[in-house]
Amino acid sequence: MKVRGVLAVLVMTMVMVSAPGAAVGSSCAVTWGSLPKGGIPLPGPPMFDIRAGRHECFDRLVIDVRGVVQESRVKYVLGVTGLATGHPIPVRGGAVLSVIVGATDHDENGEPTYPRARQAELVDVTGFATFRQVRLAESQEGLTQVALGVRARLPFRVFVLAGPGAGSRLVIDVAHRW
Repeated sequence: MKVRGVLAVLVMTMVMVSAPGAAVGSSCAVTWGSLPKGGIPLPGPPMFDIRAGRHECFDRLVIDVRGVVQESRVKYVLGVTGLATGHPIPVRGGAVLSVIVGATDHDENGEPTYPRARQAELVDVTGFATFRQVRLAESQEGLTQVALGVRARLPFRVFVLAGPGAGSRLVIDVAHRW
């Protein structure tokens, strides 16, 4: 009788854990990898915001664009150099992601669409688990390069979301650990 009761509890526990929608607890297992992602960026519409957020398993960088993100290229580099100048750009962190997006930082009249006043500290990432610095590297001929300093070479993913309005967002998630 006791064995049957223990088996019933064990079976019920297995059913509850494997049932769709059952609360199993959060997992930070990622399969993203750390190899380069994206294609060859083409000149694109103006960007108007860069922001970051903290999540349970990753830190997120978002680049808002007025229009459709044409393409992006995100990869780990030994050091960031300017798109046009080739000058080295210092970035804090144990590893650095170069983010090149098909978006400009000015409109057709040459007016800035994104303020450069804090070029070296675009976003305050104090207290983030993975991010160490978000820095505008350079903008040239319809492309913008952002240097993302991170704690270490960690897995990341890149994708584009539609909205708001006719805009789109380039999203870069960097995991807190492997």
